[in-house]
Amino acid sequence: MQQSRRAAKSIMANWELYALIAFPVAYFIVFRYIPMYGVTIAFKDFSPALGIWGSPWTGFDHFRTFFESYNFEQILRNTVFLSVLLLLIAFPIPILAALMLNQVAHRRLKRFIQTSIYAPYFISTVVLIGMVYVFLSPNSGIVNHLIVALGGEPILFMAKAEWFRPIYVFTDVWQNTGFASIIYLAALAGIDPHLHEAAVVDGASKWQRVRHIDLPGIAPTILVMFILAIGNLMNIGFEKAFLMQTDVNVDTSEIIPTYVYKIGIQRAQYSFSAAIGLFNAVINLILLVVVNQTVKKMNGNSLF
Repeated sequence: MQQSRRAAKSIMANWELYALIAFPVAYFIVFRYIPMYGVTIAFKDFSPALGIWGSPWTGFDHFRTFFESYNFEQILRNTVFLSVLLLLIAFPIPILAALMLNQVAHRRLKRFIQTSIYAPYFISTVVLIGMVYVFLSPNSGIVNHLIVALGGEPILFMAKAEWFRPIYVFTDVWQNTGFASIIYLAALAGIDPHLHEAAVVDGASKWQRVRHIDLPGIAPTILVMFILAIGNLMNIGFEKAFLMQTDVNVDTSEIIPTYVYKIGIQRAQYSFSAAIGLFNAVINLILLVVVNQTVKKMNGNSLF
């Protein structure tokens, strides 16, 4: 009883804070947690006429069908390979951009660079892919014009399966580097400037200050972002991959999100597509928990 009274008094004393947090909590409950009951269709032969609870149970049949399908290995390989490429290339670049921007002393130049690298983030993915098609056009694209001017032959970039991944990774880096670097810039701003002043007095170079002050200062932030990136490893952006996908590059561009769209929306196999999506989510959850616990044991920093 006493604990309940204390809790009630605490809530009444800080009701403004609880009222402020009530809206995001309600949002997650209504739009994130309640819809989770729909995952049950992955274990059923869902029929819109019968509804979720009226549809018959099938157990793990849909999962088994996906694992035994002829293109399971190809889809999984494409998804994992593209995700790892993004992690290896796109993840560290915002860190490097933030470290370099932090060293720019001229304010106007720094603001110009920041604005230049932030701007692509606000470009719609549809517009971005439209620009890619224009730039890489074999007839009028500026890239092929440069290749021809240097003595080469025009390349059908969007018609060659081997070019899908490089183009995807490059566009992701170009579009998201600036916005992703904001978090690291904020972490760098929290480092005590007296450390840099003392290092300058001791004769430390910029590289030495970056190595021994900046990087250790933002290491916890980097680890948290890395854990989040691992937890989201299999959730590659569907929209960009789908817009870049053609009949001739489908061997490398067919990933789990695009396959789920085709199976669930175009072919109306809702239970089968839900099973594939649930499989993808479980893989992400396992990766998140494993990496989080590993990092926590190594240095004590973790997401939870």
